[in-house]
Amino acid sequence: MVFDIAIIKVMKKKLFTLFLLMVCGVANATDEFKTKAKSAFLIDYDSGAEIVAKNADTLMPPSSMIKLMTLAVLFDELKAGNITLDTRFPVSENADYNDPKWYPASKICLVTGQTITVRDLILGLIVLSGGDASVVVAEKLAGSEDAFTAMMEKKARSIGMEQSTFGNASGLPNPNNLMTSRELATLAVHLIGDYPDLYPMFATKRFEFSEHKTDWCRDWGRTHTVNYNKLLFIMPGADGLKTGHTNDGGYGMVASARVGERRLVAVINGFNGKGHDALAAEMKKLLNHGFTTTMNKVFFKPGDTVADIPVWYGKADTVAATVAKPFAITVSKKDGLKNVRVLARFDEPIAAPVDAGAQIGELIAEQNGHVIARAPLVANERVRKIQFIGRIIKNIRVIFGI
Repeated sequence: MVFDIAIIKVMKKKLFTLFLLMVCGVANATDEFKTKAKSAFLIDYDSGAEIVAKNADTLMPPSSMIKLMTLAVLFDELKAGNITLDTRFPVSENADYNDPKWYPASKICLVTGQTITVRDLILGLIVLSGGDASVVVAEKLAGSEDAFTAMMEKKARSIGMEQSTFGNASGLPNPNNLMTSRELATLAVHLIGDYPDLYPMFATKRFEFSEHKTDWCRDWGRTHTVNYNKLLFIMPGADGLKTGHTNDGGYGMVASARVGERRLVAVINGFNGKGHDALAAEMKKLLNHGFTTTMNKVFFKPGDTVADIPVWYGKADTVAATVAKPFAITVSKKDGLKNVRVLARFDEPIAAPVDAGAQIGELIAEQNGHVIARAPLVANERVRKIQFIGRIIKNIRVIFGI
């Protein structure tokens, strides 16, 4: 592929413009995807481009998909080093399987007074959709499940989920449990990208809890070991995340699959098919639609030099501008690759000091004059400011053209 580079000065800004011959367009004209689910949402992980969006911003009961937020809060504690996978949490009577609320619900089957490792709690949440596990997490981290919902909402707002509300940590029917498919996808992208050491646990197909304390629970455990996410068993490349089901809300799933270097993230909610197998088949159809009708193009990855930007009063003359995450756009295979240009916009020169990771410009993709993607340009390294005498020498050189 040929790159034709031009630099255009606009006022005090500069546009570093890459004209790509036969380049990519945005995926907004794909064959329509049809589903009986009330809501469906499909995005490309790298570009963030929407491929399918049906009622994506409608608040709906998320059922057990809400446990993804329970896990996100727990993962933050692990990431911060406050706990480890071997840390043991106590089980209160609120999580005891004898509580009538757990009779029809998914659970690990815990009893009051026992303890359970964080590792088993995570696998119990992911594989067995353990509502009792969610209560154990909530009470340990926040003191009560009610207090934990405030932590869930704070976490949601911190990653851009502005509409979601939470009434409990398990997803059991509650009028305050409301999420959109778009925000569930936002949560999935966060879990995949921000916890690379923990995300592989979502691909676990079977989990057998080994610390049951009653004969009834041991019998329960022998017949409840397989992940409710049946997509893992029928679609190569599928590697998580979570299903959910309530009688009123129907079936739902947040899923991700990777084919080659490309990852898609999808959400279905309000699906009234016959069980988790039908749900998995519908999700496979949605993901395959994305893989077969669209493709993406990654232009820059973190660490790639997009432009070397001059620095004023810097110990280095330039600073390399890069991206914090891959910069990509998604295109329709039907339309082909055409009519896109990628521009780097920045001030020149940039005044020192410049911190590594600081935003120093913007990367923009346009198609037919319309912006289809944008991302911050960030400094790839730190550039210190020269001392006072050095600045005087610099000024003299500028004045006399030395």
